[in-house]
Amino acid sequence: MSRENVELIRSLLPPPEMDVASLFRDDYVFEQTAAGLKAMIDPEIESLGNWTGGTRYVGVEGFRQLWLDWLEPWESYRIDVEELIDAGDMVICMIRDRGRRSDVGAEVEVVGSSVWEIRDGRIVRVAFYTDREAALEAAGLRG
Repeated sequence: MSRENVELIRSLLPPPEMDVASLFRDDYVFEQTAAGLKAMIDPEIESLGNWTGGTRYVGVEGFRQLWLDWLEPWESYRIDVEELIDAGDMVICMIRDRGRRSDVGAEVEVVGSSVWEIRDGRIVRVAFYTDREAALEAAGLRG
């Protein structure tokens, strides 16, 4: 089942040229995207970010809100997936993001990761990390 989990995560990740700031900020575009992903995401998905101070976001709208909170200072933001790691019921996604803040002219690079938990073919939890080692530890692959 884990190979299917990797393919599930791969299928929902945006292409590297897509500005995800626009995707999450535009109500219509987000609603259309979310409708297309309905079969893959549990309606009560739990989303976390290690920068949120422990705040849990619940449901698809919670997932969106976590992203909107993260993207607040970014004018544009792109995600480049470097590696997907099979961890059974979890998939670790190693990313290298690039963004441009409205107050800074140069593009900034952010290296991080996420851990996606899948149950019965649907994503039930995702946790985002600004530290790759923390993601590997959370998935039980370190520590």
